[in-house]
Amino acid sequence: MFRKYIGDRQFYKIVFTVALPIIIQNVITNFVSLLDNIMVGQVGTLQMSGVSVTNLLLNVYNLAIFGAVASASLFGAQYAGRHDHDGMRNCLRFKLIIALVVTAAAVLIFTLFGQSMIQSYMNGNVNTAAEIAETSGYALQYMQIMFIGLAPFALSQALSATIRETGETTLPMFSSVIAVIVNFCFNLVLIFGLLGFPALGIAGAAIATVISRFAELFVLLIGIYRSRDTFTFFQGVFTHFSIPAHLVKEIIIRGTPLVMNEVLWSIGIAAIAQCYSTRGLDGVAAYNIANTVQNIFFTICIGMGNAISILIGQKLGAGENEKAVEMDRQIIFLAFVLCVIFGAIMFVCSPLFPMLYNTSTTVRDLAAELLKIEAVFFPIVAVYNCTYFTLRCGGKTVITFLFDSVSTCVVSLPLAYVLSRYTALDLPMIYILVQCVDILKVMVGLYLIKKRVWVHNLVVPEAV
Repeated sequence: MFRKYIGDRQFYKIVFTVALPIIIQNVITNFVSLLDNIMVGQVGTLQMSGVSVTNLLLNVYNLAIFGAVASASLFGAQYAGRHDHDGMRNCLRFKLIIALVVTAAAVLIFTLFGQSMIQSYMNGNVNTAAEIAETSGYALQYMQIMFIGLAPFALSQALSATIRETGETTLPMFSSVIAVIVNFCFNLVLIFGLLGFPALGIAGAAIATVISRFAELFVLLIGIYRSRDTFTFFQGVFTHFSIPAHLVKEIIIRGTPLVMNEVLWSIGIAAIAQCYSTRGLDGVAAYNIANTVQNIFFTICIGMGNAISILIGQKLGAGENEKAVEMDRQIIFLAFVLCVIFGAIMFVCSPLFPMLYNTSTTVRDLAAELLKIEAVFFPIVAVYNCTYFTLRCGGKTVITFLFDSVSTCVVSLPLAYVLSRYTALDLPMIYILVQCVDILKVMVGLYLIKKRVWVHNLVVPEAV
């Protein structure tokens, strides 16, 4: 019965060849984010809360970039499966243009409305006016410096995604590793004032992040140039930015729901976090700690999701539909098993991670409780994540939009709002009830996978 869920040795070799560098890259990135978080936390709880609020808002931009880039990657992965370098080249041009457009829009929006967005996370009923003013000031200062690093971040995402579409994940991993090392070193120097530099606190953390973004882009460009004979699809990319109208139309039709999904989902998550903030800045700090630690474990889901996007996308592009169905089923099962194991590890270690932070016992205990909840739901999140990427790689972006971001904004967010405003439930209980929505999402996702609505070739010659 379970035989169909287990692949052969070659299957696991292929999957881990693609997924492992992505997992390693994201583990390193998120581990350094954890260290950054701890270092900022050493400065003070209010500073940590301010940075976490800004990061929640900037995450909307990050996911808008991911969505915009992924909209073209739907086609890029399948063009890679067909070895169509002209198609890949045009997809890359689209990614570069849309990434810069989204960045310009984000800077404008945050410049005009950033302060009011930050203020929405401050609860005057729980915290003093002085604490709120201080935390808001830290958040705004951090945001303004981070603006400088948005463009290199966007361009790096466009280049990395195109390289990964070919199944090559080592260069993006290497550039990310260099970036996090640079970030960590400059954090130490600039936050605490080592080696004769002034102690800049959270401003130093922001500057370090900006420097690391430029470092990542520089390493990617050098790597692409040195491997120009391998990545031949990069040749001629910058000679012009003319993209066939039919391809732009197809990307927009398929990709708009994907971009909207990422943006609305991230807005929904930020709004849910705002609901949690009604329990005070201790809740904001605890949520930040739990979320930062959980992101390290979530890299497994990211790796498996990218494996689906790349491998299943290539199979669909090559017309190997049955092989795509078989591999997809096996990757989903593999992700579930891995997340059961690592979820258990997260649960057992949940009291230990918050001890790394220089914060109150109340915040540490609350963060540990949230981590235990996330650990229990981890396998469910893994399956949901895989079903999402499966539907997406087959071009079913409207469906992913409905059952991902729409469900978050229509079900999870109102639930969090009602529970936080109209009940006396504590934060962990609200968190559990909101997380339960993912169970419904998994049921819908698995049903759609079983119905094979996602088995679709986007780049057949007559369609392109």
